[in-house]
Amino acid sequence: MQDEEVLAEFRASKALLEGHFLLSSGRHSAHYLQCARVLMDPERASRLAIALAQTLPRELRQEVEKVVSPAMGGIIIGHEMGRALGKEAIFVERPEGTFELRRGFSLEPGEKVLMVEDVVTTGLSSREAIEAVRQAGGNVIAEAALVDRSAGTVELGVPFHPLIELSFPTYAPEELPEDLAATPAIKPGSRTKP
Repeated sequence: MQDEEVLAEFRASKALLEGHFLLSSGRHSAHYLQCARVLMDPERASRLAIALAQTLPRELRQEVEKVVSPAMGGIIIGHEMGRALGKEAIFVERPEGTFELRRGFSLEPGEKVLMVEDVVTTGLSSREAIEAVRQAGGNVIAEAALVDRSAGTVELGVPFHPLIELSFPTYAPEELPEDLAATPAIKPGSRTKP
């Protein structure tokens, strides 16, 4: 799937939003990708997951034993990646601020995990989820995401395979351009505290 085809999927589902947004990372942006909207159509979610799976080197696809994603945003694409790879898909969640496995989910010691996210901006959620998998005994061998908003600069400590890289500017609260500073920020993400 080419970048323009991926963006067409986001536009068709009205998932590419414009305004003033407070991202989960704590940064601000005039653009927001509402992946839940692009993934609400099961056929579209399946197409995107298959395309994302195809970005992974064949050896990596064969090595993965389980797919793990962070709740809330990564659950749907993680499940669809599990289907695309023929692997079980589970998720970590933050009942009290720190990611952990719950609901009877577990990992075997050293089990090879593919972490799957919807959007990565600073990589904070990904790094926290990767650490939760390590704490549970798993071995994250790579991460895949629908969108890399870091413009290729994110460092996760594991190989990173995004379906598309977008470079919408993001701003620290003290760096806001006048047009963004003049409007209130909307926080559409799933994390309650940056």
